[in-house]
Amino acid sequence: MRILLINPPWVKRKGNIWHDVASVMPPLGLAWIGAFLEREGHVVQILDAHAERLVPDVIGQRVREAEPFEIVGLTCTTSLYSAAMETARVVRAAAPKAKIVLGGVHPTVLPEETLAEPAVDWVVRGEGELTLSELASGRPAEEVAGVSYRIGGVVRHNPDRPLIADLDSLPMPAYHLLPMHLYHPAVGAYRRLPAVSMLATRGCPGRCTFCYRIFGNKLRVRSGRKLAEEVQYLQDKYGIREICFYDDTFTAARKEVAAFCQGLEDLKVDLTWSCFARTDTVNEEILLQMKRAGCHQIMYGVESGNPEILKNIQKRVDMQGVARAIRLTKKAGIVVRAAFMLGNPGETYTTMQQTLDWAIQLNPDLALFNITTPYPGTEMFEWARRNGYLRTTDWEEYDLAHMVMDLPTVESQTVEAFYKKAHRRFYLRPAYLVRRLASIRTLADLTQAILGLKTIIGVGGPKRLPDARQCNTERPQNK
Repeated sequence: MRILLINPPWVKRKGNIWHDVASVMPPLGLAWIGAFLEREGHVVQILDAHAERLVPDVIGQRVREAEPFEIVGLTCTTSLYSAAMETARVVRAAAPKAKIVLGGVHPTVLPEETLAEPAVDWVVRGEGELTLSELASGRPAEEVAGVSYRIGGVVRHNPDRPLIADLDSLPMPAYHLLPMHLYHPAVGAYRRLPAVSMLATRGCPGRCTFCYRIFGNKLRVRSGRKLAEEVQYLQDKYGIREICFYDDTFTAARKEVAAFCQGLEDLKVDLTWSCFARTDTVNEEILLQMKRAGCHQIMYGVESGNPEILKNIQKRVDMQGVARAIRLTKKAGIVVRAAFMLGNPGETYTTMQQTLDWAIQLNPDLALFNITTPYPGTEMFEWARRNGYLRTTDWEEYDLAHMVMDLPTVESQTVEAFYKKAHRRFYLRPAYLVRRLASIRTLADLTQAILGLKTIIGVGGPKRLPDARQCNTERPQNK
């Protein structure tokens, strides 16, 4: 079959502090599916409308100008739902005979909502490689595990498909189908260009209430040696000098991390790279090995500076352990990015101030403050819906920069104002600015620092917030 896979255009709303500094990275899920389908003998194209900055009308024109496709697949996250639906409609008009299939996190957890759009024929739930391959082979949708579909206006759901146990059985993502020259990391997240993202794992051993569980809690890991060989291929083919690992917890399987580091050394790969990690999955030994292998930055999810808030969101880390991990990471010579959440269940002005104070005390090289967003499919979303706290299901609002919950303990506008305040208070400290200036070594460092500073200043000053002792926006917790 001829199959087209589309990454819809992304939209960053005003008020999102990362509007102008966010990354543009490969849609690895589509690239993996594309490689799997090619291995099965299908003809595949990928249209990355986000990287190419295409509006829906242009997407439709590109589809009409191509040879007819029998299947068109779109990936979709919650905040991109509207863009994905609009894209599906223009594809339907351009290719009326094609089967249009939606996959990704949002269609997986809300397949009935997705199939309410007449342009959508099928929803692939969970991992898409095997499911879409069976659909492309001509097997009827009602016989394929992991598919939701309509019959006579009624939505039917086939049984779930088991997760792929051996990730090494999958082919390398189809990088050759992507516009590799258009990808770049977020400002402050890279040392060298060109750079792209990779994934070493699927799933996460954590139990945090704000995370999806569609890939399960069991961690599945690609072998470190295969990762190193993939990096070597990317360097030889595309000149890639840096990798951003976007795994939820790259360091959860330290044995494979060590194998990856050793593989880079054995293959004599000159690489700089970064990753996401939990503070309870690193130690001094692995950090030093990662540094020797080119790791220059780790982002840790710290989330909150209040133990009760951490308990509410089931972030099972202790604050002393967080401080120790950050200290060891700095000692190893690795830059620390720390992510924090504002507006969690049980949040008050005081607990948000504790989080900001904790961020300043930890003193990471970079801090990211996001507004807590209960995405569909998470335990937090169900909690918010059950208790009547959801203020909207306009999915475009679910962008980590707007309050979508009306919490009983703090006003939404207070959280949004504190979101802006936190960035300015953290980054505009004289001690931080001096340290940041002293860390500049290259023109790229200077460029990133200037753009980051302009973003912080340009986001606008926060609304005037009262002192914690005078704050009247804290409300008693509902029983």
